[in-house]
Amino acid sequence: MLYPFLTLNDNTEIVHSGTLQKDGKEQVEVRIEKPVYGGFHSATCWLPDYKWENIDGFSEEELSYFQDYLASVAHIIMQLAREGGFEGGNEDASSF
Repeated sequence: MLYPFLTLNDNTEIVHSGTLQKDGKEQVEVRIEKPVYGGFHSATCWLPDYKWENIDGFSEEELSYFQDYLASVAHIIMQLAREGGFEGGNEDASSF
């Protein structure tokens, strides 16, 4: 399951998985998708290693921006991944 994290002003979506065991350690998959004419630019980053894969359409400058951004919020994403996203643990989040 992927959880929403942030939508930027240009409609770029950042979502994350729950915590996963990969290569014997806790990791979180972060996907970034930006709508463009005729489709999407997309990339996947694995935290906490910042390993990028499946990069399609993003420039080096854009990836550098996302790398810096993720470095500033990785601790939040990792915690949310453990808790099931922003609404994790709330049985009836709509009542708040």
